Amino acid sequence: MTSPPTRAARGRTVLHPLTVNGETKDVPFLPHETLLEVLRERMGLTGTKHGCELGECGACTVLVDGKPVLSCLLLALNAVGTKVETVEGLAEGGKLHPLQQAFVELGAAQCGYCTPGFLMTAKALLADRPRPDRPCLKDALAGNLCRCTGYLKIYEAVELAAERMAREKPPRGA
Repeated sequence: MTSPPTRAARGRTVLHPLTVNGETKDVPFLPHETLLEVLRERMGLTGTKHGCELGECGACTVLVDGKPVLSCLLLALNAVGTKVETVEGLAEGGKLHPLQQAFVELGAAQCGYCTPGFLMTAKALLADRPRPDRPCLKDALAGNLCRCTGYLKIYEAVELAAERMAREKPPRGA
């Protein structure tokens, strides 16, 4: 967390180091810009969606230090010194993350606008609870809204990904 900008810095674009998807870059932005604005407009990471701007839809969810955060409500200055992960950081080496793969296979993404927020929220959930039951899953995803799917396919995709990830993970002590 950085200190508030000085009076002289207000209203001026200033370079700040941001670590996004494992890479640290100096990014120019204004003190009042949200993390959503900086990710999309300054860094070209348009996977994070611009939805309600009120923190009600979840479309802009990213992970900050592994926790889901609504990027429309977080000033980019408050992300300096943290690790930000966007949907662009999920796939590795051209291979989809198990969550992405399950969403594709089960048709959990229809129009796709809400999908990045669901994926990031689900990733954080599975990091904390590798095999969540359905009530836990519903509770964790409750802040993400979808107008297309009716949610069932989304829940099933997260459960499938959790199952696959549990099989891939080596046993403790191995």
